[in-house]
Amino acid sequence: MDYVQNVTVKRGCKMRTIHTDEIIQNIKEMCMQVNIRLSDDVKNALLSSQKKEESDIGRQILSQLEQNMDIAKKTQIPICQDTGMTVVFLKIGQDLHIEGKNLEDAVNEGIRQGYDEGYLRKSVVMDPLLRENTKDNTPGIIHYEIVSGDNLEITVAPKGFGSENMSRIFMLKPADGIEGVKKVIIETVEAAGPNACPPMVIGVGIGGTFEKCALLAKKALARDLNSYSPLPHIKELEEEMLEKINELGIGPGGLGGRVTAIGLNIETYPTHIAGLPVAVNICCHVNRHIRRVL
Repeated sequence: MDYVQNVTVKRGCKMRTIHTDEIIQNIKEMCMQVNIRLSDDVKNALLSSQKKEESDIGRQILSQLEQNMDIAKKTQIPICQDTGMTVVFLKIGQDLHIEGKNLEDAVNEGIRQGYDEGYLRKSVVMDPLLRENTKDNTPGIIHYEIVSGDNLEITVAPKGFGSENMSRIFMLKPADGIEGVKKVIIETVEAAGPNACPPMVIGVGIGGTFEKCALLAKKALARDLNSYSPLPHIKELEEEMLEKINELGIGPGGLGGRVTAIGLNIETYPTHIAGLPVAVNICCHVNRHIRRVL
């Protein structure tokens, strides 16, 4: 009887509703904005890195990157010619009702409009082997998460492939431990070298399964660079890895120097007793992410 009464009360509740037209408009705006202006955390990390850089050529490159940011903002053109494949994270409140189009269609329509109206480069091919361009930068890569509440949180994070191609995933054994994790992070950054347009931002995912750790690494890239893991041992690992990466000497533009990376974030998840998955997602200094809550 109690169950029936609870169900009746729940059915009488009025859920908050968002129309997909609002989602399309916001994603369109976010796609255009994120490709023209870096978020404050990335911009400030890039600007402050000039004080840390010891080499003349390194400081010169960092100064040029600052000029590039200013030009992009003033002229409203992309910071980088590679405007990426659009990654969208959606946190959907379980008490939210979405009406209108199919949600995935709406997200892709927002991407299409943003890349079309923003005159952004369309870089997506429909078939990975036949290579025919879709001509509107869709489909995007969409990740869904159901959370409490009645809001919709949207994160748009376009990802260029100069750095994406330098990313790696490792299925370590538990016996490899933390030293094994450190080893593969450093190896991945060393292998990337100048190809990832340093100074880099590095996202690391540890745990879960093969696909989960890759998603964790992508999420880590979209995290504010001023934040740290709430886990003390992971925070310590973030700080240690960033310091060791900046001792590699790759430097801005890969031409040598102190600033090889301006940020490194790590996300973790429980895993199986027999595994230790690690993913390292490399991003260039144009680490684009923008977040809105509807």
